[in-house]
Amino acid sequence: MATLAEITDRFRSAVGADSGLDHSVKFDLMGEGFIHIDGSQVTNDDKPADLVMTISKSDLEDMGQGRLDPMTAVMSGRLRLSDMGLAMQMQPKLQALFSRT
Repeated sequence: MATLAEITDRFRSAVGADSGLDHSVKFDLMGEGFIHIDGSQVTNDDKPADLVMTISKSDLEDMGQGRLDPMTAVMSGRLRLSDMGLAMQMQPKLQALFSRT
């Protein structure tokens, strides 16, 4: 299993000069840290974000590697979203970001 620093570095590489998300996103890793993405900035800060996705670190890795479908994760309670409408709107952009991680 990857460390928080390794996962954060993957997101930094994937984001590059701009995440293309048009909104800030925070992954709350349920006591294992945070990954906050805003434009080109990727940090481990627990800052406010337009969309907060609460998920375990291992489930985030599984989602990133295509072993866990995001909708299945939501329906099973493994992924909680602060704003379902915004998450649905951002889904294609989030998928593109994950494909680069």
